[in-house]
Amino acid sequence: MKCGPDSGMDEAAGADCSEVLHRVYEYLDGEMTRDDTVKIQHHLDACAPCLQQYDLDQALKALVKRSCACEEAPVELRTQIMARITTIRFEIAE
Repeated sequence: MKCGPDSGMDEAAGADCSEVLHRVYEYLDGEMTRDDTVKIQHHLDACAPCLQQYDLDQALKALVKRSCACEEAPVELRTQIMARITTIRFEIAE
């Protein structure tokens, strides 16, 4: 997917729509480098369709957060998840 001709977005100036939409949750969660964040923000400032999708994803994330805020995962589940993450990190490091 590319930006439309009326978006004012030159692909060479930043991310194309497919990259933005693929990485929108990284952007929402603040898990990008500064350069990538600037590139995505520049694209969202210029591309109305991507901004609209970003707004929907942001609203969905907020809804899920509100809906799940009162429930905490059982201790056993959290322990299993942390153990698995540690195992994967160790395997990757090797």
